Amino acid sequence: MNNRISSGMMYDQSVFLMLARQSKLNHLERQLATGQKIVSAKDDPVASGTAVGMDRILAELTQLGSNAATAQNRLGLQENALAQAGELLQRVSELTIQANNAALSAADRKSSAAELRSIRDSLLSLANSTDGNGRFLFGGAADGAAPFIAAGGSVAYNGDQTQRQVEIAPGTFVQDALPGSEIFMRVRTGDGIVDGNAASGNTGQAVLTDIGRDGSANWNGESWTLRFTAPDTYEIVDAGSNVVGGGTYVPGEDIVFQGLRVRLNGTPDANDEFNVGTAGNRDVFATLERLAQALEMDASTLAGRTAQQNLLQSSLRDVARASEKLIDSRASGGAQLGAIDNAASLREANAITLKDSLSQLRDLDYAEAIGQYKLESAALQAAQTLFTQMQSMSLFNMIR
Repeated sequence: MNNRISSGMMYDQSVFLMLARQSKLNHLERQLATGQKIVSAKDDPVASGTAVGMDRILAELTQLGSNAATAQNRLGLQENALAQAGELLQRVSELTIQANNAALSAADRKSSAAELRSIRDSLLSLANSTDGNGRFLFGGAADGAAPFIAAGGSVAYNGDQTQRQVEIAPGTFVQDALPGSEIFMRVRTGDGIVDGNAASGNTGQAVLTDIGRDGSANWNGESWTLRFTAPDTYEIVDAGSNVVGGGTYVPGEDIVFQGLRVRLNGTPDANDEFNVGTAGNRDVFATLERLAQALEMDASTLAGRTAQQNLLQSSLRDVARASEKLIDSRASGGAQLGAIDNAASLREANAITLKDSLSQLRDLDYAEAIGQYKLESAALQAAQTLFTQMQSMSLFNMIR
C-alpha cells in the first residue's frame, strides 16, 4: 500500500493544529476570566458532579441556619413571656401572704382580689403572645389563632398538643415553643403529687398548712379522710368509710398515716374533716380566680375566716406549683437555645470544610493557568508560522 503525502493533506493538518491551539486558548481565557478551573461539566465530569453535590449541601446548611434563626426567635420570645409570667406569679404569692394577715380589712382584701384579676388578665395576654410573624407562641401546631379564650369566668385552650421539631443542623433537631396547655393548663395541685383540702362543712378553726408524702412509708395513691372525733383526737377513714387508724392531735405537729403527712394549725371541732388524695390538675387562670374569690369571702366569723385561710393556703400551694411549671418550661427552652448555639458551630465547621473542598475542585491556579496560556500562545504562533510557510511551498519552485 502506498501512502501519498499531498499538499492538501498538509494544509488540513496545519489548519486542524491551529484550531486545536485556538480552542485551548479560548478555554484558558474563560478559566482566567471566571477564576474557575471547571468551566463546563465536560472539563471534569467527576469533579463537576461532586461540586454540585457540595453546592446542594451548602444550600441545605443555609436553610438549616434559617430554621435555627426562626426557632431561636420563638424560643427567645417564649423565655421573655415566661419570665414575665413568673414575676406576675411572684406578685400573686406576695398578695396571698399579705391577705392572710388577720389585721387586713375586708376592703383591703377586695382590693387585692381586684389586683389578682388584673394579673390574671396580664397572664392571659402573655399566654397569647405572638412571634412577630402573626403566629401564636403557645398554640402548638394550631398557632394561627389565639390559643387561650376567656369566657364565663374561665379560660379555655383552643390550641393543640403538638410541639414541633425543627432541624437546625444535619441530623440535629430542637423542639419549638411548648404548647400552652403544658405550661398554663395542666398544672398539678398540692405538692404536685398529694393534695388535700378542708371539708366545706367544717366549723372549727383548724387550717391545713402543709401536706406531702411520708418518706418512711409507701403511699398507694388512695384517698383518705382525716376526721376529728374531738378537738384533740382524730381517726383515719378510707374511701369505703372504714376507720383504719387514729391518734391524738397536736397543733403544728405532723399527722402521719398510710404513707402521707399532714400538718394542721388551730383547733378543730368534732366532725371536722380534711380530705387527702392524689393531686389533680388546675389551670393557673382558675387558680387565680379561686384565690380572688377566697379574698372576697365573708371572713367576719371565725368559721368564715378559717375557711378563707384554708383556701388561701391551698391556693398558695397551687401558685407554687404553677411557678415551678414556669421554671421547668424556661429550663426546657434554655436547653433548646443552647442546642441551637452548638448547632451553629457545627454548621459553620461543615460549611468551612465544604467550601475548602469546593475551592480545591473549582478554583483556578492562576500561576499554572497563565503559564499554560503562554505556552499555548507560543504553540499557536508556531502553528501559524508553519502554515504560512507551507502556503508558499510548491513543486513548481523546485523545477525552476
